[in-house]
Amino acid sequence: MAEGRILKCLTLLDVYTRESLKIRVDYYMTSGDALREVESAFQEYGEPEYIRSDNGSEFLSKMIQSWLKEKQIATLYIPPGSPWENPYIESFHEKFRDECLSRELFLSLIEAHQIIEEWRKEYNQERPHSSLGYLPPPRNSGHVVATLRSLRSLRVVPPSKTWSILTFQLVQFLGASH
Repeated sequence: MAEGRILKCLTLLDVYTRESLKIRVDYYMTSGDALREVESAFQEYGEPEYIRSDNGSEFLSKMIQSWLKEKQIATLYIPPGSPWENPYIESFHEKFRDECLSRELFLSLIEAHQIIEEWRKEYNQERPHSSLGYLPPPRNSGHVVATLRSLRSLRVVPPSKTWSILTFQLVQFLGASH
């Protein structure tokens, strides 16, 4: 932010299709806010078998744990200091930071929402992904499977319905590239 305020970003990524499902941006987020975003994603994209996340307090809260148990969705937590156990989200965050966050000076929260959502759409609809044969992530997972299987150079595994969620990555926006 121009005034140096910290924005928190909650990112949801489908590890099979590499689609960025949501990026929630705000000054402050609670486990209730995280739960509402995950619920919204479930309604739009369906429920995954697993959710992978770091050990942030937002995803360790009793409210979210009981909700996931009720939904029969397994959790795969990444141990602290082990980012290599979640390479998809780490790669996504590197691109998010390099291609969006480091290039922008957000003057308001509204502007941050608009610019980040535009970047997310470009990431999903236009940006080629090496893991998908240099194609953008398709919206339809069935189409993804057919597309990937037709690319003989890729070793395709069955879709897993696993989402990778990194809880609240803290990012302080001070301006353009530092």
